[in-house]
Amino acid sequence: MRDGPDIAYVAALIGDPARANILTALMSGKALTATELSGEAGVSLSTASSHLSKLEAGGLVRARKSGRHKYFSLASDDVASVLEALMGLAAGTRQLRTRPGPRDPELRRARVCYNHLAGDMGTRMYRCLLDRGILIAKGDLLDLSEAGRAFVGTFGIDLDALPRSRAPLCRDCLDWSERQAHLAGQLGRAMLARMEDLGWARRVAGTRIVRFTREGEAGFAETFGAVEQRL
Repeated sequence: MRDGPDIAYVAALIGDPARANILTALMSGKALTATELSGEAGVSLSTASSHLSKLEAGGLVRARKSGRHKYFSLASDDVASVLEALMGLAAGTRQLRTRPGPRDPELRRARVCYNHLAGDMGTRMYRCLLDRGILIAKGDLLDLSEAGRAFVGTFGIDLDALPRSRAPLCRDCLDWSERQAHLAGQLGRAMLARMEDLGWARRVAGTRIVRFTREGEAGFAETFGAVEQRL
């Protein structure tokens, strides 16, 4: 066996259907209990607990206790990035599961990807920020320009107040449904949080869908350009 990272071990952890469903559920950015995740995975609580133990040991999820409850979340932004890339690869090679019905167009239009905005609206925002020079792509790196810092401040985000984190301020993330990039990193999270604070958007409980209000649609279009309505 050659030296180096054990890709097969990590791939096997993700590759189990029940564990893949658990990891996908955690892409909402919310911490969930084993009971909630057993429902997402379609397995018993004991089976879900066994899967979660393996995922935790493999460094893909982390657990924390709050009172009598134990909550699970993705271990890092890197895990979320890998999962979103795998979703894009699966979609591009037509490895698609049965669509979940009328909510599916909403999921493709705007959804949460580990606490930042994904889907059609996410990629539209990202392209606008690049086109206006708010974001600057330097090879594989993404940075916020001086004009971008002014724009972000005007939008109501205090960069100095963002929580200290190992996550980069800006990075792109391959969107599985659009096959283009959307904005991730600390700024991506702050942008979505600001839209929620403004009342532009809200997350639909029990899903990854982000639903915009009429005022939010207008505000988004004025700030980032109109998004094609596909519902």
